[in-house]
Amino acid sequence: MLLHDTFFDTAARCRSNRAVIREGVSTTYATIAALAESIAADLRARGVGRGERVALFLDNSIEMVASIYAVLKVGAVFMPVNTLTKADKLAYILNDSGAAALLTQVDLAEAARPALRNSPGVRHCWMLAVPGKTGTSVPDPRELPFPAVDAAAVPSPSHAESIDQDLAAIIYTSGSTGDAKGVMLTHLNMLSALRSVRGYLGLRADDVVVCALPLAFDYGLYQVLMAFSLGATVLLERSFTFPVKVLANMARERATVFAGVPTMFTLLTGLSTLAEFDLSSLRLITNTAAALSETQIRQIRALFPQAQLFSMYGLTECKRVSYLPPEQLDVRPTSVGRGMPNEEVWLVDETGRRLPNGSVGELVIRGSHVMRGYWGKPEQTALRLRPGPIPGEMLLHSGDIFRTDAEGWLYFVGRKDDIIKSRGEKVSPREVENVLHALDGVLETAVIGVDDPLLGQAVKAFVVCKPGYALTEREVIKHCLARIENFMAPKYVEFVATLPRTDTGKIKKTGLG
Repeated sequence: MLLHDTFFDTAARCRSNRAVIREGVSTTYATIAALAESIAADLRARGVGRGERVALFLDNSIEMVASIYAVLKVGAVFMPVNTLTKADKLAYILNDSGAAALLTQVDLAEAARPALRNSPGVRHCWMLAVPGKTGTSVPDPRELPFPAVDAAAVPSPSHAESIDQDLAAIIYTSGSTGDAKGVMLTHLNMLSALRSVRGYLGLRADDVVVCALPLAFDYGLYQVLMAFSLGATVLLERSFTFPVKVLANMARERATVFAGVPTMFTLLTGLSTLAEFDLSSLRLITNTAAALSETQIRQIRALFPQAQLFSMYGLTECKRVSYLPPEQLDVRPTSVGRGMPNEEVWLVDETGRRLPNGSVGELVIRGSHVMRGYWGKPEQTALRLRPGPIPGEMLLHSGDIFRTDAEGWLYFVGRKDDIIKSRGEKVSPREVENVLHALDGVLETAVIGVDDPLLGQAVKAFVVCKPGYALTEREVIKHCLARIENFMAPKYVEFVATLPRTDTGKIKKTGLG
């Protein structure tokens, strides 16, 4: 089985089932399959084939969803690109990957057309038109109209030569520590992750899964992949910019699964009108991308007592690593759990020696969901994929520092590069942030290390206050000193209106200082 088979098999079995609901309009599996067939036929006719890379620079839409499966069907590799990406970075991705084609839309022409001009290797660009919009510049001669649904089209067989070791996707990381890297994922990688995550969450064919995350973000992408493998329905939102609108849609469609990140939960828990929406049908709430604070966990569980909350940890290089069973939240609320099915995880020290439970070290992951490597970057690949205990096998070194308790449960400490060394002691920014979240009036916070002639590095906290609150630097520091060691407490506190974010909504610490 290949990744796209999970959709086309479902579409043949559940033709009239609702696959996607977007802006109040329901689209069946049969319609999405027909659109995917049309796109695949156009790609094939233009010579796009096995192993070639196709960039998908599209909003969360029916066209984006169908394009994923169409690209896979012709044996090519899809590359989802966040719609917030600027022209220079898009051109970098197209050139770095050697993309053969680009599928995009007129709404994004301001970034897509300059990028296309600077990407001579791209042979074709399909441009999705929007009524009344034509873009701001003269179209490139490589531009083609986006394929439309051909209801009379007969399903064609998949690319017979493809096997599960072929690449299915290349997902570019945010590049916060340098140029973006293309994470290479095979059909086997993605199917392994899909089955493991779907299994421990207990997703069902009758679920209505809310996806307000970008489909260029693997967390958002897998909401569709998992739902479509079962015949479930995806309530697809363009974004979470207007949470009240999303909540109204969730209530109307009786949503059962909500996938969020901490920034989304911060918006939710701060809404005074949340009680106006009947969300009693929610049975699963998931979080990843960054850890929730203990305060946020309590707030979410109080607001949605009928729903199970899964705290999880993952990274693009292998999709998902761990999850905390909901029944463990009261026992170890700040843990991100243990390894998911069909993988092994453990901690190692700086020499690569495996550490026992109760230690602090870098997390290492072993499993069939681990990436093939970074596209065109063998040296950076070698830093992350290293030989394991079994001859010929490679392990993924996450670059993240964790601690384990006596039973082996995982607790995120920080990125290796984020650890602050103050007064000769190691300080976990995450631990300080958890303490700050417990201070009444704190909405969001980010903790970094700044150069200090006496301490080596001093702890600095950036704090966003809740509306109507006014905290002082003294109050924040006093709160921390009462709860953590002196060397961990912030020396500096800066109050800001907002914190910078990556394209996927994570707080971006690069640039803070």
